[in-house]
Amino acid sequence: MDMDSASSVVLQALTQATSQDTAVLKPAEEQLRQWETQPGFYSVLLSIFNNHMLDVNVRWLAVLYFKNGIDRYWRRVAPHALSEEEKTLLRAGLITNFNEPVNQIATQIAVLIAKVARLDCPRQWPELIPILLESVKSQDGLQQHRALLTFYHVTKTLASKRLAQDRRLFQDLASGIYSFACSLWSHHTDCFLQQIYARDEAAALGLLERTLLSLKVLRKLTVHGFQEPQQNIEVMVSIRSALIVGSDSPCREKLEKTIILFTKVLLDFLEHHPCAFIPLIHRSLEFAVSYVFTPAGEGVTFERFIVQCMNLIKMIVKNDAYKPAKNIDDSKPESLEAHKIKTAFFTYSTLTEIGRRLVSHYFLLTEEELTMWEEDPESFGTVEETGGDSWKYSLRPCTEVLFLDIFHNYSQTLTPVLLDMVQNLQGPTNVEDPVQLLMKDAVYNAVGLAAYELFDNVDFDQWFKNQLLGELQVSHHRYKLIRRRVIWLIGQWISVKFKSDLRPVLYEIILSLMQDPDLVVRHLQTFRTEQFLPYLESIFGLLFQLLQQVTECDTKMQVLHVISCVIERVSIQIRPYVGCLVQYLPLLWKQSEEHNMLRCAILTTLIHLVQGLGAESKNLYPFLLPVIQLSTDVSQPPHVYLLEDGLELWLVTLENSPAITPELLRIFQNMSALLELSSENLRTCFQIVNAYLYLSATDFLQNYAESLCRSFCDLLKDITNEGQVQVLKVVEIALKVSPVLGAHMFQPLLPAVFRGIVDGERYPVVMSTYLGIMGRVLLQNSTFFSSLLTQMASECNQEMDQLLGSVIEMWVDRMDNITQPERRKLSALALLSLLPSDNSVIQDKFCGIINICVEALHDVMTEDPDTGTYKDCMLMSHFEEPKLSDDEEPPTEQDKRKKLRRLWFRH
Repeated sequence: MDMDSASSVVLQALTQATSQDTAVLKPAEEQLRQWETQPGFYSVLLSIFNNHMLDVNVRWLAVLYFKNGIDRYWRRVAPHALSEEEKTLLRAGLITNFNEPVNQIATQIAVLIAKVARLDCPRQWPELIPILLESVKSQDGLQQHRALLTFYHVTKTLASKRLAQDRRLFQDLASGIYSFACSLWSHHTDCFLQQIYARDEAAALGLLERTLLSLKVLRKLTVHGFQEPQQNIEVMVSIRSALIVGSDSPCREKLEKTIILFTKVLLDFLEHHPCAFIPLIHRSLEFAVSYVFTPAGEGVTFERFIVQCMNLIKMIVKNDAYKPAKNIDDSKPESLEAHKIKTAFFTYSTLTEIGRRLVSHYFLLTEEELTMWEEDPESFGTVEETGGDSWKYSLRPCTEVLFLDIFHNYSQTLTPVLLDMVQNLQGPTNVEDPVQLLMKDAVYNAVGLAAYELFDNVDFDQWFKNQLLGELQVSHHRYKLIRRRVIWLIGQWISVKFKSDLRPVLYEIILSLMQDPDLVVRHLQTFRTEQFLPYLESIFGLLFQLLQQVTECDTKMQVLHVISCVIERVSIQIRPYVGCLVQYLPLLWKQSEEHNMLRCAILTTLIHLVQGLGAESKNLYPFLLPVIQLSTDVSQPPHVYLLEDGLELWLVTLENSPAITPELLRIFQNMSALLELSSENLRTCFQIVNAYLYLSATDFLQNYAESLCRSFCDLLKDITNEGQVQVLKVVEIALKVSPVLGAHMFQPLLPAVFRGIVDGERYPVVMSTYLGIMGRVLLQNSTFFSSLLTQMASECNQEMDQLLGSVIEMWVDRMDNITQPERRKLSALALLSLLPSDNSVIQDKFCGIINICVEALHDVMTEDPDTGTYKDCMLMSHFEEPKLSDDEEPPTEQDKRKKLRRLWFRH
């Protein structure tokens, strides 16, 4: 088929593929999918999207198919890879004309060229960069812009390659084109300024777009193109002051983007090349501080720019490369130089001004925040709790992080400044004075953030009694701002410095605040409080009320987190108060179907609840077991979020279960798929298997041992030594709790253990586990041991006696691999059990066996100080409940089961 007819067929399919009618759309998509691997298909797509006469949607689709084809078929090694001849033609066709009229399509073509460049530049496509450099000089505005757009995407893509060889290639490229890129950026900036001064804003906007693109190119070259940028003076990017343009100007938004990009160049450069940045430290600090902390910035700055400037100051203050070593003589010269520049800049007056303005200007709650508090208190509380990387982008967290870093580095200067601000706000504040209320909130915020720094300078207990306690008792509606801040402030200081005998007063206050009509006061103060038993009933009841009242998922999660902490802290003493919660959680689980993170919080609460309820948790099974079933079923999409917490809940449910139930047994059907995942949750999976074995070995093994044994055999083929030990420990517990059934059920695994012993497994921990398993089989199921020995002799083509001799010899020889006293005693008992036999091989090994037994006796015998006699420290003569101290956890049902199992040591 010739090119024209191929073009018309593809064009028709693409046109149909843009249809809204699925009857037309689906067959067209299927046809295009079949053509993806046909020679010449991408040449046809190129001719279609380069034809500006065709429908925009059709051309857009042609670009997308081409772009997807690069990902799938461009690499030489890909199945159905494009031929080298076609790729040569395509590369040439992509850079013949930079005149795409539609912006979105132009961007997609630029991205597509960059994708090819990532794979082929410079070796297979040496002409790309020269053609781009030539095209960006074009006098035609459209062509110049499109070439610059492509230049940017190619630079960005090549800069992102991380292999050493690719980085060297990019550095070669950067050194060759850097001065050109600088002049390009300079030229477009000057042209833009000329148009601004000439008041031609339409022309200015186009030039500003090109200024922005050329600066983006320069950013990538500057940050990633030089190993030692300080050697190239052009790399030192000069900072242009923010240009003041009327807010109604069409250039405003783009200009702000350009200014932010300037700051990004500096921040990136500082992050990647701190030493090369040293000559820029003073100018950068001067620039950032003047705009953010002096009147110079008024009317010029905007929020994103302030955030970037603050981040610049923070990164210079905090940078380890700019700090001398503890021993000055060990410092690098660059570090000393940077430190000297910083010290000269951060004078007493500069630091004081920064500290005061951070608190008195940037910490003040804004009108928008106060309105949000009134209209949507829950959302306001959630916004207040921002964390993670939010300081990089949002003003409030950014100012707080900067305050902390500056306070930490210059605390001697800033502590008196902050304490002076506190002193000026002593006593209650007039509720009619909103400015003073906001100022007090800001200063208290600063004292809370700097709690660790102020430890030696603030007598917090006195302040609490004389000032803060009074603030909490002012009930006026407008004073809620201070009540909320004070309780947060106490939360910050409670782990730093707070007398325990003041806590009852604090708990009383918390109780009264939890009945405060304002939601934010309530849900923010619930955190960071340690609960106390006399207040438990009231506080738990109020927390539960709060959980029901709030509607935002995030708030519910926060309240659940506090409830979980309370239950965890008081353990079984929570039992009288959880009835309401137990009834409410199923409803909340049902309502939270679309909110996986809230469901994770419910799972965590259930984990603590089950631990607190102990054996009583069986009453929760109608709700609890379906929750575990869903959370741990890998065929259900939510498992991606719920699995880890679901497994933990499954485990504690088993550990606290008084007896097996058919439903509890049925959930184990989820396990074989989980073991196939071989993920980081394997350890918990093994603990769950062990818990079933302790709970009801016979029921469990009869139902699931066969599939479990298959899973274990698969796992052992491809697992670390540590993983092998974990698997085999499960088998060991199965033999421990059910010697006959366990050996029978896990029989397929035992020959590998036997062979490992005979071959003298070289990893001591694995060998110790092998001997532990074989010891149990020999001691508790000798007939099975005999049949295993017969089977192995036939497999190895050896005499049974000869093989038995090898086993005993290796066992005696490798006894030192076994470090646990329990396993050493087990080995000694197992080998002793052979001695009554009149088999000559066993008689020959008599000395070795006796030697081991004497050593094992020494290991386990301890002197009774009362009688002066020796006794076996592992011997448990009767079962008694130990007396628990206050801080000890009560034993779980599983702990009791394990203790009963240990009684077999009365051998």
